Amino acid sequence: MTTKPKARKFRIKRNTPAAGTPPAATPSTPQSAVPAGPRPVETAQQTPPTPRSGEVASPQEVAGALDIDAIRREGLTGRQLRMARRVAQKHGLAPTSDFDAVRLLRQKGIDPFQRANMLELVVPQDAPQDAEGQPVTGGGMPTKQALGRVQLPQTVPAGGTNLPSTALSPADRRQREIGDIQRDIARRRRKKMGLLMIRLAFFVFLPSFMAGYYFYKVATPMYATNSQFLIIQNEGGGGASPFGGLLPTQFANSADSIATQAYLQSKDAMLRLDQDAGFKKHFANGDIDAIQRLDSEPTNEDAYKTYKKNVKIGYDPTEGVIRMEVIASNPEVSADFSERLINYAEERVNDLSSQKRNDGMRDALAGFEQAQAKRREVQEMLIQLQVENGVDPQAEIVAIRTQITTYESLLIEKELELAALLDNTRPNRAKVDGAQGDVRRLNDQLDKLRDKLNSATQGDDSLAQKAVELQLAQADLAAADLVLQAAQTAMDQARTEASRQVRYLTVAVRPVPPDEPTYPRKFENTVLAFLIFAGIYLMLSLTASILREQVTS
Repeated sequence: MTTKPKARKFRIKRNTPAAGTPPAATPSTPQSAVPAGPRPVETAQQTPPTPRSGEVASPQEVAGALDIDAIRREGLTGRQLRMARRVAQKHGLAPTSDFDAVRLLRQKGIDPFQRANMLELVVPQDAPQDAEGQPVTGGGMPTKQALGRVQLPQTVPAGGTNLPSTALSPADRRQREIGDIQRDIARRRRKKMGLLMIRLAFFVFLPSFMAGYYFYKVATPMYATNSQFLIIQNEGGGGASPFGGLLPTQFANSADSIATQAYLQSKDAMLRLDQDAGFKKHFANGDIDAIQRLDSEPTNEDAYKTYKKNVKIGYDPTEGVIRMEVIASNPEVSADFSERLINYAEERVNDLSSQKRNDGMRDALAGFEQAQAKRREVQEMLIQLQVENGVDPQAEIVAIRTQITTYESLLIEKELELAALLDNTRPNRAKVDGAQGDVRRLNDQLDKLRDKLNSATQGDDSLAQKAVELQLAQADLAAADLVLQAAQTAMDQARTEASRQVRYLTVAVRPVPPDEPTYPRKFENTVLAFLIFAGIYLMLSLTASILREQVTS
């Protein structure tokens, strides 16, 4: 690693001399160019000033200006010029500009752009110097000689105390400090990495290894039997339609399928399966590992948890198919469990259909019996009215009105005959008296008939009231007949619906015992356990980092 050389900064101050006072130094070494930092004392004696007349430049000034112009035309970079300024300061020169520093160094035979000169800029500040301000090496030779082209080993006087200095240069000290910092950073990184690996091993790798060991070595192989079935319903009209048996079927509504799925996943189905096939006894077998095994005398709740874990049922509403997977430690037992559950589902579907049919039949029969009882009651009332009246009141009223009409016709004829007799000049008195008697008798009969009719049509016990009651009873009887006929039709239809199966459970995929164990999926479960533990550790570490940052801020 190369460190850039450092040099002390300085400024050049130009002091204007007083009037009539000559300059105190030659142009090559002006006293006005004073560096900012300390520099060696110049041993060269100054020449006394000589009076001048006019603006005449000395040969040295002219030669220096020409050299500076030539250096300008070389096209040196700013970095090279600054380097030349530092080298000139190191050798105790006082240049007025960067180009003047290059000129003065070349006059002394020093190449300011040589790499050896650049490295000499980083010597310690407290290194011994000679009379010219040059650093002195261990053999007493000035650094200017060490900067030459040829460097030979120097002899050390015997018996002297001129030993190598233990003080390090700033560059070496900086390099050593940087190395120490880098080693400390590497050591801390190794320590943090080691702690991270320990935490990962304890919280992630060890639990994942234990999970993989369980899945590969301890877990009992489980066999899964898959089956599919669906519920369909008949849309035919049965006996009500001549084409009822020929109409196609379609999928049952989702309510029946969901009800069947809920029943198969219920505790009722588990208890029935345990009673018929020994579900608890199978999963309490000692051949099953401790994690999946039930106790010797498990409770219904523990058995139901195992049942839900090993009997998986899903319903697809788009296809209307119920998919069932039954898991057991033996393939034959798994297939037997699946067959029994399908039978339970079929019985439940039949129960749902029969309950609906029985409800319809019961309602139709109750309606028919009620209509029949109503008709019988109305008919009894009509008969009772007819018995109480003896005759038909309406017919009797009609007969009285017919008689009144007949007597009125006879009365008109007799009145016409009497009027014809009275029109004669000398009517026969006997005939007139006979006609007048006939007219009087007809009027008396008509009055009696009218009184009888009035008595028959007025009052609570009149024939008209009895006729109205009889007509109402006849109307009620007719309505009861219609209701009874409708109830009879409904009962016949309900009987027809009850005589046929409405919903059917059709098994699309029969349960077949598997040849190879389905569970556990060793590799997939191990990878899943690793991902779960890694995610838990990541969340905990992020939470701890956030809390630590909030507390320390």
